[in-house]
Amino acid sequence: MLLLKNQPCPLTRHRLKGFSLTELLVAMVILSVLVLLALPRLLPLVTKAKTKEAQIALATVKTLMDVYKLEHDRYTDNLEAVGFVQEKTVEQGGNAKYKVEVVQATGTGYLARATSLVDFDNDGIFNVWEVTEKGQVNEVVAD
Repeated sequence: MLLLKNQPCPLTRHRLKGFSLTELLVAMVILSVLVLLALPRLLPLVTKAKTKEAQIALATVKTLMDVYKLEHDRYTDNLEAVGFVQEKTVEQGGNAKYKVEVVQATGTGYLARATSLVDFDNDGIFNVWEVTEKGQVNEVVAD
């Protein structure tokens, strides 16, 4: 049985209360406008959160490289040798959005880099972070 708004219900003899289709559509339009206004402010926060992956990975590489240096009296360009395991990247079907690599290593220093595999804001620029033996994790290319 189809009941219309404000029609008495035959079982309860009360009027049914509810929203009309027009009221629901107006509410959806208002919510859509609010989301569109808030979205540009939220996207940088999402990007910032995603860059934490690179910072944490490079901090881990720095710690492992320091331990390796203490044991072998030199740095290495082999991440597996220091015990760093790269999580599966998005290109490999995983979740890691950065590829971590040691760009150069000498007896006295190294340069490790985390390069984004995802363009977070679709501007054609990929985020790059680096760390050296000094331990400072720096953003080289901002996305």
